[in-house]
Amino acid sequence: MALSRKRAKELKRLRAAASDLWEDQREVLEHASLVVREAGRQAANAGREEVAPRVRETYDHRVRPVVDLGVASGRAVADTAREKVQRDVLPAVSSAIASALAVLEVSKDPRVREALSNVRKAGNHLGAKVGVVPPKPQPGPGRYILIGLAAIAAVGVAYAAWQTLRADDELWVSDDDAGDPVAPSSARP
Repeated sequence: MALSRKRAKELKRLRAAASDLWEDQREVLEHASLVVREAGRQAANAGREEVAPRVRETYDHRVRPVVDLGVASGRAVADTAREKVQRDVLPAVSSAIASALAVLEVSKDPRVREALSNVRKAGNHLGAKVGVVPPKPQPGPGRYILIGLAAIAAVGVAYAAWQTLRADDELWVSDDDAGDPVAPSSARP
């Protein structure tokens, strides 16, 4: 199918316009990529010069002291607990074990067994039951140790919550500071 001259000229003009448009679009995209690259470079500079020092300063003056205080408090609690265990619990446990071993050794002695059987025989003749009377259960040192550890843990949690939730006026910076380099430009006189 042959095109008329008029249609051929129109198609040729249309191809030329499309080529011109393609070249213009390519230039626009190249210019846009340059602008984006420059914006990224400027953002990196701003982050390096403005944001990073503020983050570092905030970390050094706000976060690190609280973390160090928490670590020191944890160590103090652990040291106190260790001393309490060494001073109170271990001697009580070793004393209880030594007493139990002593009772076992004494019960193996044939003279003690003979004396116990004589007492039982005498009690049976009198109509009374003779035997070991179980003692009333009394609170041992383990109960107090657990109560103390729970109290220490509760105090630690309460202190951490208080540190987290307390109002700290030094954390807030007012916008009225004229010498503040980060104050908005509308706040400056």
